[in-house]
Amino acid sequence: MEVVVAQSDVTAIEVDVLVVNLFEGVTKPGGATGAVDSALGGVITELIADGEITGSASELTLIHTPNNAYPNFSPSRVLVVGLGSSDSFDTDGIRRVSASVIRKLRSSGVKHAATIVHGAGIGGLETSSATQATVEGSLLGSYRFLKYRTTDKKRKPDVGKLTIVEADSAKIDEIKTGIERGVAYSQAEILARNLVNEPANKLAPADLAATAQSVANENGLDCIVLEEADVTKLGMGAYVGVSQGGPRPLKFIHMTYAGDSANSENNLWLIGKGITFDSGGISIKPGAGMGKMKGDMGGGASVIAAIQAIAQLKPKLNVHVVCAATDNMPGGSAQRPGDVVTAMNGMTIEVDNTDAEGRLTLADAIGYAKSKGAERIVDVATLTGAARVALGDGVSPLFGNDEELVSSVLETSSKVGEPMWRLPLDSVTKRQNASKIADLKNTGGRGGGSTTAAHFIADFAGDTPWVHIDVAATSMLDSTRGWMPAGATGVPTRSLIELAMSLGG
Repeated sequence: MEVVVAQSDVTAIEVDVLVVNLFEGVTKPGGATGAVDSALGGVITELIADGEITGSASELTLIHTPNNAYPNFSPSRVLVVGLGSSDSFDTDGIRRVSASVIRKLRSSGVKHAATIVHGAGIGGLETSSATQATVEGSLLGSYRFLKYRTTDKKRKPDVGKLTIVEADSAKIDEIKTGIERGVAYSQAEILARNLVNEPANKLAPADLAATAQSVANENGLDCIVLEEADVTKLGMGAYVGVSQGGPRPLKFIHMTYAGDSANSENNLWLIGKGITFDSGGISIKPGAGMGKMKGDMGGGASVIAAIQAIAQLKPKLNVHVVCAATDNMPGGSAQRPGDVVTAMNGMTIEVDNTDAEGRLTLADAIGYAKSKGAERIVDVATLTGAARVALGDGVSPLFGNDEELVSSVLETSSKVGEPMWRLPLDSVTKRQNASKIADLKNTGGRGGGSTTAAHFIADFAGDTPWVHIDVAATSMLDSTRGWMPAGATGVPTRSLIELAMSLGG
């Protein structure tokens, strides 16, 4: 969908549908909605009085406005969207109503729609932020993964063009900024969704590496892909051990955006878990639900997608992306429970459970980042089922060793509508990772599963400022929720972009 801005009177723009809005409790609309109401002879006010329009959140009322009935009004139809209470309305509210609107427009066969910026009038929200949220809600809310749907003949096409209309020339530049950022953030998150939604037989480690290389080529980034011989030479025994059980070769991906090349220490490393299919290995998972393990590379997808937008928006910051991609399979050469592997930093690990493989790959990915001078590390992983038990599927657990970096990640995640909640790294659960034959073991038992996994990764981060985000429950949903569809959500791609923009501002 193309998104553009037009400076125009809302009553004069020629589109299939014009979208305006109304807060709950308003009896006489003002602003752009008031202008439309006046042009239509007060029909919106009448519908409010009749109780047909209440302004409740995501309420959608379509009004047909044929030119022979309203000769001085150009849009063919008007859609009035309810914003809910003005007291609690925020950018998340904008994304939610924009997603509802775009799906309604698609179901009505609309090709070209125009909308005002939700929340930027009497809502009091800053224009560029409100615009960005309107764009994100529209683009992300219209997302469908239809690549393999070949027989659905009645499917309605997507809206082809969305024009953001604004009469005040002083706001046009802010709207253009909001559109640019909204499109970049959304396209990145859509890339992450597409990667996670791909079946495992269509997305091997080599395919993930090819996608990274394509993103790099299109956006002027450096990208290197290390093979098994390369990472073996570097001492990545934990990562190589995970890859042993399957026939598809591992691919270690390193992408670089040099936004402050004169200051190499001004860097942020984004590390994503890249298990392109997780059977559990020898500690094989139950069959029910195993198909979703195609999405165990959700962390890797999010970091590869994030650097695409980062390169387009150009913060003054050096951003590195690392994804240690591999399958975790139970073939004859697979590592076994009880094996001991040696990570890149020299630490030995007892493999207590081969289904705790993601943290093994992250251990070596973090070791690599530190060897290259990482100053700040954020890792993202679909790591533990315990994350869902702890916080459900609406909030991602977060852990970290640096207050400033933790605060930055929490602030940016809140801003883009991808909630996170900090959990503690306490001394009691840390002891659960103790091994009798190695430096540590890769599981700490059932109790505090997300925390013991984070403790394991923390041992490899050491003193380097580090944050770990567990998206096991939030990376995929069973049903549509606002601008997040059933299937892959792309979380936390936009949080990572926003973090880079805030650090490099």
